[in-house]
Amino acid sequence: MGTTMPANGAAVSGGSAFAGNGSASPASQPAGLTVGVDEAGRGPLAGPVVAAAVVLGPEPPEGLADSKMLSAARRARLEPAIRERCQWALGVADVEEIDRLNIFAATMLAMTRAVAALAEQLAGHGAGPGIGLVLVDGNLTPANRCEGWCWEARAIVRGDASEPCISAASILAKEHRDRLMRAAAAEFPHYGWERNAGYGTAEHMAALRAHGASPHHRRSFAPVAAVLA
Repeated sequence: MGTTMPANGAAVSGGSAFAGNGSASPASQPAGLTVGVDEAGRGPLAGPVVAAAVVLGPEPPEGLADSKMLSAARRARLEPAIRERCQWALGVADVEEIDRLNIFAATMLAMTRAVAALAEQLAGHGAGPGIGLVLVDGNLTPANRCEGWCWEARAIVRGDASEPCISAASILAKEHRDRLMRAAAAEFPHYGWERNAGYGTAEHMAALRAHGASPHHRRSFAPVAAVLA
């Protein structure tokens, strides 16, 4: 892979020193912090899959919503506010892992890496509760599906639109992945990744047929495999 993509197991974390729960805590919910998790990049033909894990701070940014429903300008304004006011971490599974494991397993791996990095960060602060519950966008979680996952988890379909902590995670994951794809586009300019983020648009497919696959392409995906056949 090129130097613009992260190495296997890459994780980035940060945020304020204090993390609040950021959501109501019914009696049935485990004690501890609630984490929102979402991913970006399951569908593209190129690039990694990125997951984010977020614990909302006591004053989370206003206007959190599903990243797909926000304009690029709005996401760009929200991302630094989330990073400043919340606890967060990112996990990445690269193209080699996607091709070796399959995209679903690689997504579960990226989510596990993100939550593990966040848990390590919270433990490093030496005070306050740990992770009590992880809310995952979608209908499945990494629980019992990915080695290393050890947190109680709940899947929420369209959680990125209903749970602010998942909304925040969706914004961080998408913004980080889009930056990776823009950097990759500078290295491989034929495919228009700065515009299509690696998705199989007409522009991307035409370039794939004309120039072949790059090191960032997912060879296990049918449109890429067809070009290589």
